[in-house]
Amino acid sequence: MKFGKSSGKIVTQASQSFSFTRRAMVLGGIQGGVGLLLAGRMAWISVAENEKYQLLSESNRVNLTLIPPRRGWIVDRHGRPLANNRTDFRVDIIPDRLRDKDATIASLARILAIQPDEVERIHEDLEKAAGFQPVEVAANLDYEQYAAVSVRLPDLPGVAPAQGFSRHYPAGAAVGHLIGYVGTASAKDYETRRDPLLITPGFKIGKDGLESSLERELTGKPGAKRVEVTARGKIVRELTTRPDTPGKTIRMTIDAGLQEYAGRRLGTQSGSVVVIDCHSGDLLAMASMPSYDPNSFSDGISHAEWDMLSQDDHVPLRNKTLKGLYPPGSTVKPMAALAFLEAGLRPEETVNCSGAIRVGNALFHCWSRRGHGAVNMHRGIAQSCDIYFYVMAQRMGMQVIADMARRLGMGQKFPLPYPSQSYGTVPDPAWKLRKYQQDWQIYDTVNATIGQGYMLINPTQLAVMASRIASGKELMPQLMYKANRQPPKALGVSQEHLSVIHNAMSAVVNGGGTGGAARLPVPDVLMAGKTGTAQVRRITMAERAGGVRGNASLPFKLRDHALFQGFAPYDNPRYAVGTIIEHGGHVSRIQDAPMISADVISYLFDPAKAVERLEKYEKDWGGPPATRLAAQMAEYRRAKGLAAVPGDAAPPTDANAANVANAADDAAQPPSNAAHDGDVPE
Repeated sequence: MKFGKSSGKIVTQASQSFSFTRRAMVLGGIQGGVGLLLAGRMAWISVAENEKYQLLSESNRVNLTLIPPRRGWIVDRHGRPLANNRTDFRVDIIPDRLRDKDATIASLARILAIQPDEVERIHEDLEKAAGFQPVEVAANLDYEQYAAVSVRLPDLPGVAPAQGFSRHYPAGAAVGHLIGYVGTASAKDYETRRDPLLITPGFKIGKDGLESSLERELTGKPGAKRVEVTARGKIVRELTTRPDTPGKTIRMTIDAGLQEYAGRRLGTQSGSVVVIDCHSGDLLAMASMPSYDPNSFSDGISHAEWDMLSQDDHVPLRNKTLKGLYPPGSTVKPMAALAFLEAGLRPEETVNCSGAIRVGNALFHCWSRRGHGAVNMHRGIAQSCDIYFYVMAQRMGMQVIADMARRLGMGQKFPLPYPSQSYGTVPDPAWKLRKYQQDWQIYDTVNATIGQGYMLINPTQLAVMASRIASGKELMPQLMYKANRQPPKALGVSQEHLSVIHNAMSAVVNGGGTGGAARLPVPDVLMAGKTGTAQVRRITMAERAGGVRGNASLPFKLRDHALFQGFAPYDNPRYAVGTIIEHGGHVSRIQDAPMISADVISYLFDPAKAVERLEKYEKDWGGPPATRLAAQMAEYRRAKGLAAVPGDAAPPTDANAANVANAADDAAQPPSNAAHDGDVPE
């Protein structure tokens, strides 16, 4: 039997004991080292990084929430609010905390009685919103609705009810275009600014008008609230609160009462009224109607209301005071006459008006086909004789007219806090050559001198022209109130020439001229002014054969524009007004530019009587703007087969009074127009 070789190593009890002891020491050393590392790490965490982990622990226990700052008020010259804040309850959805979108929205719709079109809007907003962007569900809730959502929060993850402040516009639609509106910041806004305040539920930014252009001044500093919460986010108690700092109050030159009155006085028409203080250039009113109710936008406008507004042929979404452009018609005749005087024309010189004049190959008519006979400057303005201006414009040339137009504010951009303005056009030979590469023709001068052809103006420019003619000063319209302001510069126009124009414009209103409807219902106060009609298109022979004789027979969009510019008191001008009624067509005397202007100016002298007259008119119009807008919305919903909203008004008996002549108040219809401006005589 064979045995393997011996290794020569003898294992004894002593050697085994030594080997075990050595291994135990190594293992113990390793364990000790690990222990020391753990102890060192624990010491580092508990001592060196104590503050860091204390903050992390605190953040798990304490929730820090930003408090949206109250937006600064916008007030009028007397301190009355045009835009303020009111306490409200609201409900938002935070998309990235939402679990079951459809079920959550359905539950909220049932609890808050949300209409189907609003539910559709919420779904669309959630689709477009980033995960961090809150989506408004409802605002201006009563406490019972707020409480009903609050008690169900464990079953509604992602829903965030809150108590805060919402923007409020006391005058509603009357200040829609003037003030603008606020809304929730978009994802694009957040990507641009990266401001956590933008994703705070309840916080809104300016989206249009002054709310947008004055965003920096109106936005205050946010507050903060620390609350103790459980691991599931349930609030245990409120710890500390740092109050917000409200935004700056903005004081404007606007007179809130006059602004609201002007908006209401425009009635069912589409148009604008601008009133300027002839001493300072302060804008007292800038009414553009119809308009939207900025409260609807602030609260979250429905799809139905947006569709109704965007489809309305009266264009309620356009600010007509600065963006509406119209041919000025005969309202430019005082300006043209002043240009003639400054160029050396004597006001006594006469022109024989036979009713028409040939210029080149075309026959240009006066609005009075019978003619005016011998006409001097005074009578030419008072009776708005086109032939007088045709003849004198050819003699004096277009350049003197264009230069005076620019001096009086036409084509001028004003330093107003709005992102965009439409400047209009003051044509002259150089302008036409530059724009069309064509030479100026004599018929261009003839058209321009009565405010037709290429000439365009907006309502603010029309009011500025009236104020500069009235004051003889280069007044610049101002919207921000300043107690001390530099006095305006003189126009550099002869006071004697201005007096000639003032007397003639007084005769337009008070001396049997074309603007008798603008007489002020105020004792011992006379208005001076000038009417105008801006032709949209000619009535064709086929239309005449079909019985169309004037604007009342035409669809709304085909009617002429009606204009008026003036100032009062005539002998000591204080207020100037510019009014444009879009497609007004002189259909209704009460809702025509001259009478609207007279009532708006009369408010400044006797507001009680002016409001009394207005309330009588509004009975025939279906009530004030808010009532008519509600009725229009209700009718639109019915026409589209949408569910009625609680509180919907009944449709008015006359849904669009602007298209219906009031038999008792109709003005005499103007003669059909060819290539001329047609003012309406009294």
